[in-house]
Amino acid sequence: MPETALPENPVLVTGGNGYVGGRLVATLLDRGYRVRATVRDAARADAVGHLARAAGVDPTGRLETVMTSLDDDAGWTEALADVSVVHHVASPFLSVPPERADEVIAPAVDGTLRVLRHARDAGAAQVVLTSSFAAVGYGPATARPDGRPYDERDWTDLDHPNDPYIRSKVLAERAAWAFVAEESDGPGLTVLNPTGIFGPVLGGRLSTSVGAVGAMLTGDLPALPRMRFGVVDVRDVAEAHVRVMTTPAAVGERILLTSGDVVTWGWVIELLRRELGVEIATVEQGAVGELPPLAISNDKARRLLGMSFRPARATLLDTARSLAPSRSDGVR
Repeated sequence: MPETALPENPVLVTGGNGYVGGRLVATLLDRGYRVRATVRDAARADAVGHLARAAGVDPTGRLETVMTSLDDDAGWTEALADVSVVHHVASPFLSVPPERADEVIAPAVDGTLRVLRHARDAGAAQVVLTSSFAAVGYGPATARPDGRPYDERDWTDLDHPNDPYIRSKVLAERAAWAFVAEESDGPGLTVLNPTGIFGPVLGGRLSTSVGAVGAMLTGDLPALPRMRFGVVDVRDVAEAHVRVMTTPAAVGERILLTSGDVVTWGWVIELLRRELGVEIATVEQGAVGELPPLAISNDKARRLLGMSFRPARATLLDTARSLAPSRSDGVR
């Protein structure tokens, strides 16, 4: 990436104490940026700095935290003061039945619009939104009749998924694009759509996917669904966020983030058994017979952002090493 002058003003990261947000904060600090991170709870404010230090980065003098909530306007004016770039990473992830879908969908949609409105009012130039492959390629059948990989042209069909989280990602992203289309003086928007995010943890809160790997290692997870899914490293997700800031052509674009590898939980189980030399009791359950093929393109991220992605094998092993370092001496 070309060298550019770093802005004097802070970069805002929402959800700075989360799995992705914490890694992004550390990456930005490592590149010399000043960072302002939002947290929901004052008791978690110190966690942002602890995560940066766990990544080997000293945040002293370049990191501040502010309290905000996606369901309240309080704090956002202060959070966005003098900010030109916003990375909106925070998003509710709740497992609820379809009849309680609004508990997930409303905060995701309203929270995204709240961030965009306050970014507009503060005069921010750019918002980078972490969406998900859940907004791209979920539906009644994963396979395509023509075999074409999923890419940025695709959207999950809301007539089919009844999972509230998946619906929330689709609706929140669509709301974001509608907002910037109507606001000629609003911030430019880039949306990043990662597949399943794995990679080494820095401590604190885990993503659902990483938590599943940890539960495999501890024997606390009896079964996982038989399915295919893409994998992307959390370090690569953070890198993509940073690169968007120095890529003017990324404004107005939707960009898939994935290693290009498609795996199953069975593959992950066998990889960890073979490479870590530990017994894993977790089994796959669900669909019988051959799973439909799945392919996901990362061509746009490579072309537009100059990204290269860690392979799924390395990412999953690094995840396990960080979760159970005492049990990974034999990892090759």
